[in-house]
Amino acid sequence: MAKYGEGDKRWIVEDRPDGANVHNWHWAETDCLEWSRNLLSKLLNNLKVLDGEGNLFIKINKVEKVEGEAYVNVRKGKIIPGYELNVVLSWQGEAKDSEGNSLLKVDGSVEIPYISDENADEDTEIRVTVKDDGPIGKTLKDAMFSKGKPVVEEKVRVYVQSMAKGGPAKEELESKKVEKRVQPLVGASVKNAGSVAPVVEKEVKKEVKKEVKKEGFKSISLTEKFSCRAKDLFEILMDENRWKGFTQSNARISKEVGGEFSIFDGSVTGRNLELQEGKLIVQQWRFGNWPDGIVSKVRITFDEPEPRVTIVKVMHTDIPEEDRYGNATVVENTERGWRDLILNKIRAVFGFGI
Repeated sequence: MAKYGEGDKRWIVEDRPDGANVHNWHWAETDCLEWSRNLLSKLLNNLKVLDGEGNLFIKINKVEKVEGEAYVNVRKGKIIPGYELNVVLSWQGEAKDSEGNSLLKVDGSVEIPYISDENADEDTEIRVTVKDDGPIGKTLKDAMFSKGKPVVEEKVRVYVQSMAKGGPAKEELESKKVEKRVQPLVGASVKNAGSVAPVVEKEVKKEVKKEVKKEGFKSISLTEKFSCRAKDLFEILMDENRWKGFTQSNARISKEVGGEFSIFDGSVTGRNLELQEGKLIVQQWRFGNWPDGIVSKVRITFDEPEPRVTIVKVMHTDIPEEDRYGNATVVENTERGWRDLILNKIRAVFGFGI
């Protein structure tokens, strides 16, 4: 065992003399706060919201404040964005009569209190204020909220997608990919020039084969013991009213093979593939924030080795490593959800603890 402060060399990735971060093995973190300010300003400054509709003229002037943190971690080429931002915009509005005469000009602010990687798939919250509290000022404020919110949300989505692709680290990553592909051919001599084409062809074939493989997916396995009958636990997992009870969320669950279900207020949807009362549940599961077309598989077995003692085994396969926004916490969050939001909740609510 290594002494404190020295570490065990078998587990240490030493710094190279040339400073190279080979294959991005080390965590490479890029501060993206200033980059975020610049991008959000570019997206939101001088943005028209209404241009005469209902005789109202509204535009966002500029981004006044971007506070919080934003960064991109890269390891082994995997992008892991993280950000929590509070953004404040200034806006101005004008109401005119039918003849084009100005009735009132107002100034106000729009606050976006929480732009975060944790709620990247949720609607953007905005808060609108105006300096004039009169009826026309209120009309302009309401119009800024109703018409401006979709405009702001669209621009925030562009920012979220940009962060998911690597933000300011994207160009560096792409340049490394190009460098890596070109490097083997740099040393090719005239004598070996004829072999360049076969080498390239070989690389292309290799890449095609790699695409066929199902990479980027993980599995989790959990085993838990409950003080109850196996059939009771089976019924709880297949009963929508009990799901509503222990999760405190809406649920719709079919008890038929081929039937569909929706749990956690529609965040998870799927279909029953195989059902054996008190013994087996096999289902397709899909989370709403996963990339389009991706479906995972859940297999739950129930074993009752002695009366009122049930061992549950959950095998969840084909879980994508990243959600549609590039967040690489899907597997971790899914495992935590099974333990904390389903299995432990059932144990606590129904009194099935050992």
